[in-house]
Amino acid sequence: MDPITLNAVQGAAGGGGGYSGDIAVAHASSPFVSVYPWSSGFGTKYSDPSTLPPNLGTGVAFSPDGADLAISHYPNWSSTGTPTVAAYPWSSGFGTKYADPSSHPGSYSWAVAFSPDGADIAVCTNDSPYINVWAWSSGFGTKYANPSTLPNGYSLGVTFSPDGADIAVAYGGSPHVSAYPWSSGFGTKYANPSTLPPFGAAAVAFSPDGADIAVAHSGSPYVSVYPWSSGFGTKYSDPSTTPTGNSQDVAFSPDGDDIAVTHWSSPYITAYPWSSGFGTKYADPSTLPTGNGEGVTFSPDGADIVVAHATSPYVSAYPWSSGFGTKYSDPSTLPAAGGRSVAFSPAA
Repeated sequence: MDPITLNAVQGAAGGGGGYSGDIAVAHASSPFVSVYPWSSGFGTKYSDPSTLPPNLGTGVAFSPDGADLAISHYPNWSSTGTPTVAAYPWSSGFGTKYADPSSHPGSYSWAVAFSPDGADIAVCTNDSPYINVWAWSSGFGTKYANPSTLPNGYSLGVTFSPDGADIAVAYGGSPHVSAYPWSSGFGTKYANPSTLPPFGAAAVAFSPDGADIAVAHSGSPYVSVYPWSSGFGTKYSDPSTTPTGNSQDVAFSPDGDDIAVTHWSSPYITAYPWSSGFGTKYADPSTLPTGNGEGVTFSPDGADIVVAHATSPYVSAYPWSSGFGTKYSDPSTLPAAGGRSVAFSPAA
């Protein structure tokens, strides 16, 4: 699995439901992040931040209260040691960039996530310790101590459990996924799943009720899901129709009834009913994403699904109701180059 081209994209856009808010896309060229109002479609792009992320945006996340927006990114190659995460106040537009964390990851970073209570922020990196977490309160606080057992190699995906009691990391080396208790710091690593994901993992997601955990990875079956109860249960059976290539992101719908996976081969997005196991694959969208699928998310009301992908228009959004609806119009101002990560602001 090539970490340079793996792109975490947690996305959003939709239009058929009652959700109105904002949608952010991290992407490969300046300004590296683009944000749009969303209400039954993309609105006019907000102005760029006055201080841009310095290089390719790889991950993006709103804080749970919607008051902050964080972008993980490549470093500025002309400035050794430049922090590889940027964060801004958000209120229908970018505020002044927060000060960089005092202890910051080196090399490039991949994914960023806030804890459910908004008190912590996590960033995956290519360099040891591979996962970095800081206290968060309208800015970066002190970095927490590293876990006693580190992920085994470059980390590409991170998520907190819905109750905030656990944190999980997806990465390149075996066992490809690690999970830890979380309480203002890392607890002792949980035992590895008895059946490991077979190849390097790109993303990890908990179901909304916290009862399951899904891992997107390269190599067949391309997605592995386990029951979760303070540890990994026995892996669920693989879907009868697997994704068609190396998987890059995985997301559950807000009601937990569906699961979607992005991947590098056509149709680039694959979705299934979910009920303690995979149902029969949904029909592909009539208008496919163009190029490698890099990330996926559902809107907060579950009425829409979005895919960030490698080629223009870089982000594609569809109504969702137990299947894909007709693709929404593209934003009038597209993200600049490959879509890397997408996030909705939380529901009001």
